[in-house]
Amino acid sequence: MTNKSLPEDKTEKNLCYYVNKERQLQVVRIANIPNWYFERVVFPGERLLLAAPPTAKLEIHQDNEDGTTILNIIPCKDLLVDEVGQNNRESGFCRSLS
Repeated sequence: MTNKSLPEDKTEKNLCYYVNKERQLQVVRIANIPNWYFERVVFPGERLLLAAPPTAKLEIHQDNEDGTTILNIIPCKDLLVDEVGQNNRESGFCRSLS
């Protein structure tokens, strides 16, 4: 698990939600924000809430017979938590925070 504090110029964060719907462990990362790195292991069926800058992209990594592969890259803006708790998309809650 790695989580480096955000640089002072990137303090705006959104609450985002991701669920591992696969039967294998996944490693999720945010590596596109300069001077910041986020990484977590997400077990099958586990839900993850994270605070991330609006421009962050969540990389979903999973092992296969050839090594580790990136299954998906999801903009965190597509994983925003809905204030009223409605799940509008399979991968997470999708309305912006006020």
